[in-house]
Amino acid sequence: MKHSLPVTISLVILFLAAQIVGLIVTKQYIKGEELPLNIERPQVEESQSYLPIVVAIIVSTIIALILIKYKSVKIWKTWFFFSIVLCLTISFSAFINQIFAIIIAIILTYLKMFKTNVYTYNLSEIFIYGGLSGLFVPILGLSAVFILLILISLYDMIAVWKTKHMVKLAKFQSESNIFAGLYIPYSKNREAILGGGDIGFPLLFAGVILKKFDFTSAIIVSICATIALLALFMYAKKNKFYPAMPFLTVGCFIGYLVAVLLL
Repeated sequence: MKHSLPVTISLVILFLAAQIVGLIVTKQYIKGEELPLNIERPQVEESQSYLPIVVAIIVSTIIALILIKYKSVKIWKTWFFFSIVLCLTISFSAFINQIFAIIIAIILTYLKMFKTNVYTYNLSEIFIYGGLSGLFVPILGLSAVFILLILISLYDMIAVWKTKHMVKLAKFQSESNIFAGLYIPYSKNREAILGGGDIGFPLLFAGVILKKFDFTSAIIVSICATIALLALFMYAKKNKFYPAMPFLTVGCFIGYLVAVLLL
């Protein structure tokens, strides 16, 4: 087991909480809620709707690696701050006036970055990915999200096992005390982490299932993804890095099959 059982269970529960909250936010935007701040979604065909996300990942990875090379922590923190504020604003705006959403988003982001504790840090993480899902799910098609998860899984395996730049990125984030993802410190110099992409991409898949079918089907997908994550943590070894997306993708696909068979 990669972490102690209580820490593993806590991380898995936080993951599931982010999925459920994200689906609730996504449901509002699927129903027609407008994005705040006059944000416009990319205008693409559903069959090719994975392309803007893939391009965004490539560009952001290149920028992140440049920042790591030159140890530009201040630029990284500035980029991180505005990204989190934007995602939280989209998430909260699904339910409240966008002015209040922005204020709450700024406060939570400030607490996350400058008054860090495990509670405020992970509280913001639970809401962040609903913003991303609310932005992208309305333009994603079912076939596109299948392709997206397969591509991301391949990328994750290459980035962790081959080029190892994902490991460098994780270490850089940890050293700068700014990490995109769930984070639980425990014992001396030990921490359990789960990258933001490992939360966001399963949510995008479940969000598309919500759009195409119903909330129950989406929850089934999220539960299956959660079980896959638990299995990874249970069988993973300490002090080793693993690409989580291949496991989560399998869990999502199994969840989709279960939902289709049951409903």
